[in-house]
Amino acid sequence: MNNERRRKIQLKDTIESQCKSSIDEKIERYLEIEHQGIIGGHYFAKASSECIYLYRDGYFIGAVMMSHAINEGIIKFIAERNFINRQKDDGKTKTIEELILEFKNNNIISAECAEASLKIWKSFRADIHHMNPTVSTIDYPKIAQQNLKCLSFIEKEIFGHHYNKGAMVLHHPKYWDINKDGTTSVFLRLEWYGPGT
Repeated sequence: MNNERRRKIQLKDTIESQCKSSIDEKIERYLEIEHQGIIGGHYFAKASSECIYLYRDGYFIGAVMMSHAINEGIIKFIAERNFINRQKDDGKTKTIEELILEFKNNNIISAECAEASLKIWKSFRADIHHMNPTVSTIDYPKIAQQNLKCLSFIEKEIFGHHYNKGAMVLHHPKYWDINKDGTTSVFLRLEWYGPGT
């Protein structure tokens, strides 16, 4: 057996062992998020799903970093769909926090949704983004769990829906790209089984 084949076999055994030993933890982390099974098929949908997988698999730093970016992407998306000008009168761009508060004050999102988005925004975003020395003191598993639960709440509000006679009824159609025939582009998450699940 040559060295490359031996290394592949050893690596396979190591990865399989790691997966088996942590499978229960991964399942618990995945289920505790209670993420939205279907979201609009927008530019941030794939990243949002991969963020869930990062958290599930224990990559907490990556999950926190991605949650910051996805939260910002969703806020920009909400501004776009509600025709909110992201520029101030003085020409400067509104901060994400300013947009969130504007959405809340104009009943575009609920107070709870605003609170969830602000929690993500204020979860050491600048320190992590710039890799400041303070990052060594952050409890990443705790922040990742908080941010993923907040992201789940936001997506449930924005992409909320229910079923009527097997058809998906959208709570906020403006956040979905609806075709002339009434269909829409969606992003399905793992283990989604259909209406009522």
